[in-house]
Amino acid sequence: MGQVLHGSATTTEAVRRAIQHSQESLRALARRYGINQKTVAKWKGRTSVADLPTGPREARSTVLSVEEEAVVVAFRRHTLLPLDDCLYALQPTIPHLTRSSLHRCLQRHGISRLPQVEGEASPKRKFKAYPIGFFHVDIAEVQTAQGKLYLFVAIDRASKFAVAQLVDKANTQTARAFLEALVAAVPYRVEIVLTDNGVQFADLPKNRSGPTARLRGHPFDRACREHGIEHRLTKPNHPWTTDVIDKCLFVRSELFLSCARVTARRRAGREAQAVPRSL
Repeated sequence: MGQVLHGSATTTEAVRRAIQHSQESLRALARRYGINQKTVAKWKGRTSVADLPTGPREARSTVLSVEEEAVVVAFRRHTLLPLDDCLYALQPTIPHLTRSSLHRCLQRHGISRLPQVEGEASPKRKFKAYPIGFFHVDIAEVQTAQGKLYLFVAIDRASKFAVAQLVDKANTQTARAFLEALVAAVPYRVEIVLTDNGVQFADLPKNRSGPTARLRGHPFDRACREHGIEHRLTKPNHPWTTDVIDKCLFVRSELFLSCARVTARRRAGREAQAVPRSL
């Protein structure tokens, strides 16, 4: 079996083994094998004749920070979008993100390939057709070395246009700010927004019929009315309704099995504009 040595190696495994078992001086061994005394001393101090792995001990990106990598990983796992679609959706948030750095990041975390569904338990049913402008909105927790952050994500059912925003807190103020950012980023009208029953998006079910809730209204509902957006809520204790984002349980549905593609182009070099395949 042939030896696999690095390109700059000046010794073979046999020479290294002979050096380790020799009692001669460093100078004598260096003269005999025509190598530097430092090389002889190096192999004298080792117990193995194999080359040590080179490169950093812990793989990390030289382009992305820890927080940016966490955003990329969370976005990929919660959207299951292809590489190019993730790139177009994340570049407005991470301008220096390139296709190669995104691919390497996904490879490091073992999510460079989208999961394949094996064996359908039941016949596939077509997802109900909705017009463009129907967005699923949800929140995902992102764990980083600095602590826990929150990722707001919105995906259009029809065009699969995705918008994401990383925040320190998930409350009514950040939820309303994300809705404003969503309206500004989407190049077409947002018609419907579907969310769960979290306190960021709605009052608790037991308090919705109270006089205070009816009088003031929830801040997220008020923001939706200002933009003429219909706000829909899932049934309480039915989180799978928004699993397009939450945990991607729709991976068996036509929404993701049809190789979700987004035809996108940059706008003003900073924003991504989606052109749906079909309306």
